[in-house]
Formats: sequence, C-alpha cells, structure tokens
Amino acid sequence: MVSNPFLLSFTLLLSLPILFLLAPRIFLPSNPVPPIPLADEVHDLSLFNRASSSAVSLSHLSSTRPKLKIAFLFLTNSDLHFSPLWNRFFAKSNKNLYNIYIHADPTVNVSVPGGVFNANNFITSKRTYRASPTLVSAARRLMATAILDDPANAFFALISQHCIPLHSFKYTYHSLIASSTFDYSSSPTETTTESGIRVKYKSFIEIKSRDKRLWKRYTARGRYAMMPEVPFEKFRGGSQFFVLTRKHALTVIKDRTLWRKFKKPCYRADECYPEEHYFPTLLSMRDPNGCTHYTLTRVNWTGTVNGHPYTYRPFEVSPQLIQQLRQSNNSQSYLFARKFTPDCLKPLMKMANSVIFRD
Repeated sequence: MVSNPFLLSFTLLLSLPILFLLAPRIFLPSNPVPPIPLADEVHDLSLFNRASSSAVSLSHLSSTRPKLKIAFLFLTNSDLHFSPLWNRFFAKSNKNLYNIYIHADPTVNVSVPGGVFNANNFITSKRTYRASPTLVSAARRLMATAILDDPANAFFALISQHCIPLHSFKYTYHSLIASSTFDYSSSPTETTTESGIRVKYKSFIEIKSRDKRLWKRYTARGRYAMMPEVPFEKFRGGSQFFVLTRKHALTVIKDRTLWRKFKKPCYRADECYPEEHYFPTLLSMRDPNGCTHYTLTRVNWTGTVNGHPYTYRPFEVSPQLIQQLRQSNNSQSYLFARKFTPDCLKPLMKMANSVIFRD
C-alpha cells in the first residue's frame, strides 16, 4: 500500500502514458459495430477481381460510343418507399439508357417494388450497419456488379431509399452524358471536341479538405491507425452519395491499400463514418482533377440530429421546395435530394408530372 502522498502522485503520473495507450481498448463504445466477416471479404474480393479484369474493364467511355447508360445503385435497409415516384421517373425513358441495381440488407424483408423494379435488380447483398465500413462494401459491391453486368454503364449513381429525383430522366441523362455546360467546374473546351462531341467526363463527388470534424474522424481508429498510407493532410470528407464515372468506379473496386485502413474498427463510434471519407479520400489521392468536388444530391444539414440530415415531412413538400432543392452554385441544378419521410410520397406524386418532371 502506498501511503506517502508524494509517492502516490508520482505513481499516478507514471501511469498516465499507459492509460493513454490503453484508452482505445478500454473505452470501447457500448455497442461496437462488428467487423466485416472474413467470408464476406473473400466473396467481395472474388467479385472485384472479376469486375476489374481486362475483359470487362472498359474504363474510358465517351459519347462517341452509342447508348451510354447510367447505372442507378439503390442502397437500402428498408422498402423503397419512393419506388412509385422512381417508376414515373423511368416510365417514358428509353430502357436502353439505364440499369437498376439494388443492395438490400438481407436481414430486412425488402419487397420487390414492381414496375421497372423486379427481382433481377437485387444483387447478392450482405448485412449493413450505419456509420460502418459495411456501407462502403455495399457500394463497392453495387459498382462491381454493374461493371460486370453491362460495359455500357458509364455513370454510377448511388441512391438511398430516402432519395427522390428532382428532374425527369431526360434532363438527368442529358446533364450527365451530353451537356458540356451542366458542370460549372469544367469549361466546354475541356470536355468536348471542336465539333461539340463529349469526350471527357468527371465524377460528381463531394471532396472536402476543411472541416472541423476531420481530425476526430481521422483518429477514430487511433491516432496513427491510418498511417503511413493515409496521412492526415490527405484525409478527406464528403457526401456518401455520388455519381462516379466508370473509370473511377473501377478505381474504387481495384483498391486494396486504402481499404485495409478504412475497414478497421473504430473506438470512437460517434466520429466513425467511413462511408463519408473512404471514397473522397481515395479519389482525391488518385485523380483529384477528374472529380468535380461536389455532389449532385442535395441534403439539408441544418438541425442535424445524431449525424442525420434534416428530414422533410409531408406538410413541407411543395413546388417551392423542389425549386429550392434544385438550386446549386456548382452546376445547373441538383439532380437528387434527400432526406424524406415515406409519407411524403403522396404529395410528391401529386406534383410529379406538373413540377418534378417538368423541366
């Protein structure tokens, strides 16, 4: 027993470094997210290797190739509540211009919506958890499946069950595939030939290097856990929802180095959002000039609760809201928006043709 106050203080002082080292292991969150099962990793690796093989990895697509397609990647852990609205979005469009893929958490009984959505749209899925690397795995799985499925898939748009379209399919397709003026971050001379043919595309992904939460997010796995592959000055943040080019989708599924860092479990669960950091960091390190650094999915972060964005209710849905959500300083318009409660469907459907799909 240490009775001398001086010796007691000295002993506690010597113990501080040990406490700092052990803190990440001692003060774990009460409900830590389980690590990704090895079997899931092995299965994914096989899928990614097949998708990135030279036989199907046509990465440089241009508008000189006919019928480029947009792959809509729905990531959900519930029913697709807005499927009637999306059905109307796709209803009058050319079926040769898009593909639909759905990753549904297998622990949830997600129903087949019907219309343009059918059982064949559902891909082999694994369990997902909010604020965990499983969401990154699911997005990568969707991209790999879409790459394997159709070499004409040129853009890969990640969509949640809480997302709605803000324009018609025709407007969306033209903006991504044909327009040389839609993206304000690129000049027409950068993206088109003298005859006006679109030859260069960028990924619409938010990439932020200045955010007061970045350091806490970076050290959520431990102060040096991301080193040396990801130094803090290269760590980025951004929206989970993006529209990637085929080239960048391939970059994502080919990556092994950064993934080993981002799939590590966190001891700061309240600051661990790998789905908001893996994609921006990877593409910022690999091809920053090939990205717009902004997203096409509008989100309202005022009144954030537990990391969730503002959620719109039925009484807020109006033509004025749609016009407001479209407004962007980076492009001619946002193309998608979130987050809406399921009971917003009725007022949205009422003005679908007269407002949302009237460009």
